[in-house]
Amino acid sequence: MKAAVCRAFGEPLSIEDINLAPPQADQIEVQIKACAVCHSDIFYADGEWGGALPAVYGHEAAGIVKTVGANVTEFTAGDHVCVTLIRSCGMCPTCAGGAPSECDQPWDKSVTPLSDEDGHPIVKAMNSGAFAERVVVHPSQCARLPKDMAFDVASLVSCGVITGVGAAVNTAHVRPGAKVAVIGTGGVGLNAIQGAKICGASMIIGMDLSEEKLEAAKEFGATDGVLASDENASEQVKALTGGRGVDYAFVTVGAPVAFQNAPALLTKGGAMVIVGMPPADAVVGYKPLDLADASQRFLGSSMGQTVVKRDIPWLLDLYAQGRLQLDELITGRYSLDRINEAFTHTKSGKARRNVIVFD
Repeated sequence: MKAAVCRAFGEPLSIEDINLAPPQADQIEVQIKACAVCHSDIFYADGEWGGALPAVYGHEAAGIVKTVGANVTEFTAGDHVCVTLIRSCGMCPTCAGGAPSECDQPWDKSVTPLSDEDGHPIVKAMNSGAFAERVVVHPSQCARLPKDMAFDVASLVSCGVITGVGAAVNTAHVRPGAKVAVIGTGGVGLNAIQGAKICGASMIIGMDLSEEKLEAAKEFGATDGVLASDENASEQVKALTGGRGVDYAFVTVGAPVAFQNAPALLTKGGAMVIVGMPPADAVVGYKPLDLADASQRFLGSSMGQTVVKRDIPWLLDLYAQGRLQLDELITGRYSLDRINEAFTHTKSGKARRNVIVFD
C-alpha cells in the first residue's frame, strides 16, 4: 500500500509502498478515505516532541472497515468509521472512571503492523498511521459514521473537533452565561468556540494574530475579537467583560507566550484550559500566590477528555441538526502525493483544516 513515510525529522515526507500486516484477533483494518492534517503530526514529523523513525503519521481519519479480527463484535466489514488516536482498554481505573482518553494501559508501541520492503519495522505513529491507504487499529479508536456522511468532513471529528468542543464541554464544563476567551482561532480554536456556544456561553472572545481569522471566528460563534499582538490585549478583554475578566480562557495554540499571558484574562475563580500542545521543552512561570489569592485554576485537556463511543455520536447528531459546523472547517483538499503542500500550508497558519483525500 501507499503511505507517507517520515525517515528523518524535519525532512519532507516521502510516498512509498509499505507492507501492512493483517489485523490480529482484537483489531480491525480500515481503508482510509480521508485524513486531516493536524499540527500534532507536524510537530512530531519535525522532531519537536521526539519519537522514533521511520514512521507513518496521521491520526484524524475516516474510512471503511475492510476486515475485522476474530474477537471483534462491534464492527463489521463495510461499516463507515472515524479513526482516532484514543486507544483504551476499558478496564483500568481511568477507563472505568469514564476517562478513556487517559487510559493507564501501557500499550507496547514497538509492535507495529507496518514494515518496509526489506521487512524492517515502521512506526505506526500516534496509534494510527493514517497518512496511508489502510490502517490496522484497535476498535476502541473508532466510532461508526452515517453512510451518507462525506469522509473528508467526518475525518475532522476524529481530533480537531473532539479536542476543541471537548475542552469546553468535558474539561471546563462551561456554564450557561459564562464569559470565555479562546486564544488561537485555528481549527481547534474554532471548535472550542463552537463548544462554548453549545454550552450557552454569553460572551466568546476570539484572540488571534490575524484580523481575518478573528472575523472568521464570528462565523462559528465568537461574539468579539481581540488581536493577541496588541500590547493592551488583556485590558481589551477586561473592558469587554465590564472590568471583570473571563470565566474561562482556552489556549488552543502551542506558543508558550500564550500560556504565559492567559491568566491575566481571568476573573477570580476563573480557569485557564490548556488545549494546545507546546514544544516539549517549553517552560513558563507564574506566581503561585496570585493564583491562590484569586482561586484560579489550570485545567489540562488532552483530546478534549473525549469518550469516543459517547461523544462522537453526539457530535454527529449536532452536525445533522445544523448545530455544529464541520464543512466550513475545511480549507483545502489534497491527494496523498501532495501531502508536503498540505503540511506547508498548515504551517503557514492560514488553514483551518487541510484534508488528505484518497480515491
